[in-house]
Amino acid sequence: MSRCTRASHVIWHCQYHLVWVPKYRFRMLHGPVGKEVQRCVMVFCQRLGCEIVELNVQPDHEHLLVKVPPKLSISAVMGVLKGRTAIRLFTQFPSLCKKPYWGNHFWGKGYCVDTVGLNSDMIQKYVRFQEKEEQRQEQLHLEPWTSGPSWKGH
Repeated sequence: MSRCTRASHVIWHCQYHLVWVPKYRFRMLHGPVGKEVQRCVMVFCQRLGCEIVELNVQPDHEHLLVKVPPKLSISAVMGVLKGRTAIRLFTQFPSLCKKPYWGNHFWGKGYCVDTVGLNSDMIQKYVRFQEKEEQRQEQLHLEPWTSGPSWKGH
C-alpha cells in the first residue's frame, strides 16, 4: 500500500502533527467534555476530507496526527476544528459560558503544527503513547518523596 493518496489531478501525502490547548491551558478536556471534543474533531475532519491517523485528547491539550488534502490550508483546518468545537462545547455544556474567564473563547490562541515526513511512525507512536509517558514522568518526580528512607527518629 502506497503512503500517497491519489485524486484526479494530484498524488499527495500531506501529513501534519497538530497540538492545541484550551484557553489558559485549563485542564478541561476530560470526562464528557473530552469525549465531545474527540467526537467533534473526528466529525469535522471527516467533513473536511481529512484522515485522522492518530488522535489523543489530554486534560490540558490535544494531539492530532492527520492527513490533509492539498486543497486545504492548515489554518483553514484549525479554524474549523477550533471554531466549530468551541461552538459545540458551549452549546452542549452551557455552564462553560458562565465562566468569566472564557470570554466566548474556549481554545487558546494559536496552535503548534509540524509536518510529518518519513518519521511518521515515530510521531504516531508518540501521539498514541504520550499520555502514558506523561504519567510515567509524573511518577518519576513523585518517587523520591515517597520511596525514600523513613525520617522518623532521626
